[in-house]
Amino acid sequence: MKKISLATVLSFDAGYVDTAGFLALQGLFTAHVTGNFVTFGAAVVLGTSGIIAKLLALPVFCTVILVTRLASFWLAGRKYPVLSTMMRVKLLLLIVAATLAVSYGPFPKGDGWPAILTGMVLVAAMAIQNAAHKIHLAKAPPTTMMTGNTTQIMIDLADVIRGESLEAKNAAKKRIIKMLTSVCAFAIGCGAAATAFIWLGIWCLAIPPLLGLLALMAEVETPEGDAK
Repeated sequence: MKKISLATVLSFDAGYVDTAGFLALQGLFTAHVTGNFVTFGAAVVLGTSGIIAKLLALPVFCTVILVTRLASFWLAGRKYPVLSTMMRVKLLLLIVAATLAVSYGPFPKGDGWPAILTGMVLVAAMAIQNAAHKIHLAKAPPTTMMTGNTTQIMIDLADVIRGESLEAKNAAKKRIIKMLTSVCAFAIGCGAAATAFIWLGIWCLAIPPLLGLLALMAEVETPEGDAK
């Protein structure tokens, strides 16, 4: 089986989960959590639902990252695999979120406890993915925030056009390919989630566990070589 980049799988996963969560949970960003500042303001002005979930998203996200980092020290100190453990916990959270979604959804109002709980479980799963990226995939493009990737692509493209040294141009081209792959994977994930929501409704949230499983089952290559 040809090796695939874990960052690419996670980019697709993040695009899917972020879009599916936004559509199914009344405008809640589960991966791009700071985007909830904007949607919170819109909810206040327009009187739409989901205000509580949008307020809780960032504190939950930060808390999970803190706990994940502390847990990674504990695992590493006992010679347990850190990255794969993170991915397994993330998969478990995606399964819990899917179970909640299909059991209590759809969610016409975002302020009910089932919608809030489902959203926070997804936020926790994406927080673990973000932590895993920062700790183990630091050399790979970001998987949940595409603004930085797009900015880097344009900077590198300008450097290539300007005519830097051959070595610098080759390095820039390699970065462009990596960043563009991440952006495309994220965008395809967004499109897949939108399509799934149209056809499946709330059941679109049953698909992320399959994506989480893919990251564990595939022969994955990471920049740091830590696929254990």
